[in-house]
Amino acid sequence: MKKISFDEELYKAKSINNLILFGIYSIIEKKEKCTFEKLIKECFTLFPKAFSFSRHPRWPDSRKLDRPLRTLRKRKLITGNPKTSFSLTKPGKKMAEEIIKTFRQRKLKFK
Repeated sequence: MKKISFDEELYKAKSINNLILFGIYSIIEKKEKCTFEKLIKECFTLFPKAFSFSRHPRWPDSRKLDRPLRTLRKRKLITGNPKTSFSLTKPGKKMAEEIIKTFRQRKLKFK
């Protein structure tokens, strides 16, 4: 199976909240449980520049998800927490699908 990542030019204009929604959606679509660890891996794999340490770009920085996840929960776009798992609410799923449409208009980069 090919690893999919997006070109930095495609995702750098998106907010971190939108990238996280995309990551949750991506995990759920694979019929997997969206744990915090899995979400860190998914977001870092898809969007490495947005979710890495600035001094160590080959390592994911979980702190970049902390505040945005709280914001997404407060806006009622997701449910769950880092100790259990995350899922999208109906509005969150709708927003994730809109984000996906914008990504589909650009090309994917396969590694």
